[in-house]
Amino acid sequence: MARLTRADAEHVATLARLALSDDELEHFTAQLEVILEHAAQIAALDTHDVPPTAHPLPVVNVLRADDVRPSLPPDEVLAMAPAAEDGRFRVPRILDAP
Repeated sequence: MARLTRADAEHVATLARLALSDDELEHFTAQLEVILEHAAQIAALDTHDVPPTAHPLPVVNVLRADDVRPSLPPDEVLAMAPAAEDGRFRVPRILDAP
C-alpha cells in the first residue's frame, strides 16, 4: 500500500469540510494512515468460506407471539382519557398544520 501523504489528508479534510491546523493535519495524517493500514489487513483476509452476516451474534426474535386477546372496550378506555372526541383521544395540537 502506498504511504498516505499530507496532501491526501488535506484532500480528505477538504472533502469533509474540516479546517485543520498544521499540527492537527500532521496528527490526523498519521492516524488516518494507521486506519487505512488496518483496513488493508482486513481486506487481505481470506473470507470466501465465511457466510455474510448482519450481526456478529445469533439474534433470535425475542418478541412474544402476536396472539389476539380480549381487551378493554373502547368506551371504557376513552372514559379514562383526559379528553376524547369522536371516539378518539383528543390531544393538543403540536404542529401548525391545518
